[in-house]
Amino acid sequence: MRKMLVTFIMAVLSIATVQAADPANDEIAERIKPVGQVYLQGAMSEQAVDTGPKSGDQVYNTSCSACHGSGVMGAPKMGDAGAWESRVAQGMDALLDHAIKGFNAMPPKGGCMACSDDEIKAAIEYMLDGSK
Repeated sequence: MRKMLVTFIMAVLSIATVQAADPANDEIAERIKPVGQVYLQGAMSEQAVDTGPKSGDQVYNTSCSACHGSGVMGAPKMGDAGAWESRVAQGMDALLDHAIKGFNAMPPKGGCMACSDDEIKAAIEYMLDGSK
């Protein structure tokens, strides 16, 4: 009986000690809160504004130019007709299929997952016009 009483008292004391050492959740949240915040203009708007389809120029400049502007990982550079020649020979359907599904190092839709297939096609046409 004495062993049970001692065990019970030890259990109560250890629980009380743990609870006394446990800071409040508000204190924890205060200690681990982010140092700063980033505000993205328009990100907090409640209603998205439909601006209509993006032009080939807009899609190229926001998504494609990072690789096709400098030829990263073998991407054909805009303005380099020789680099586009073999690709153009495959036809627009093949170019569009590769652009939409991704090809080699290029991710699907060149990373512009918000772009429609028509917008991707417009970007391809824009790059091809700039490579003539």
